[in-house]
Amino acid sequence: MKPMGDHFILDTKTATPVECLHYAMNLPTSVVITGCDSLPILEQALKAARSFRSMTESEVSTLLAKTAQAAQAGKYELYKTSHHFDGTVANPQWLG
Repeated sequence: MKPMGDHFILDTKTATPVECLHYAMNLPTSVVITGCDSLPILEQALKAARSFRSMTESEVSTLLAKTAQAAQAGKYELYKTSHHFDGTVANPQWLG
């Protein structure tokens, strides 16, 4: 699971990177991936891991309510509405 959808979710300014990571870590996922392309981003990931605790239903509801308007139209979920994350578009030979 990529909790920030590249930078697109963060572009909404409705949730912080740590909130995104905590939300993803709270779900029944096997793996939560965050790119660590710089020392500040690595430190951010470590902060999220060290400060994580299971979210209450109220905390989840508050975060979802805070992000609901931005999420409504799918504008920031390009993995659902575009080929931005679809490697097969750039590599049709993968399909055989």
